[in-house]
Amino acid sequence: MAEREPAGEEEISDRKEPLLVSACLLGLVTRYDGGDERRGTVVALGERYHLIPVCPEQLGGLPTPRPGAEIIAGDGDDVFAGRARVETADAVDVTSAYVRGAAESVKLAGILDARQAVLKARSPSCGCHEIYDGSFRGVCRPGRGVTAAALARAGVRSWDEDDVAEGRFGR
Repeated sequence: MAEREPAGEEEISDRKEPLLVSACLLGLVTRYDGGDERRGTVVALGERYHLIPVCPEQLGGLPTPRPGAEIIAGDGDDVFAGRARVETADAVDVTSAYVRGAAESVKLAGILDARQAVLKARSPSCGCHEIYDGSFRGVCRPGRGVTAAALARAGVRSWDEDDVAEGRFGR
């Protein structure tokens, strides 16, 4: 068997930049309700980027399906400051799973040298512009989810599927 030659400069320079992507946006069945949120505009980013599917809730140890959750009394930054928590509608505190999943997502970004992510809008983990307000009535407010906040602290810029669809991704 012939030995493989080391990668040449051309091959190395042709590597696609890694991009973390909420797994549900790529069509994986990871949503809290056991579904997906596949978005063709996000999948199409695979032409330019090496897409890395990530589901922070699963990385944090939560099953699929799982009860829906919202951040109570703040956003992801407030969770890290100890001023807010993540709870289900039945008031079960799942904050530790969300924090664990955020930490694993940051670790993955570091290992792969990912500097950007496309995350699920309005999610208590992945929302990067707005999140549900904790009332479980479908009302949103400005803020970031737990993973979006953790990625921002690690220097990873986050976008959501609406940014991609409306041409704001990468700007």
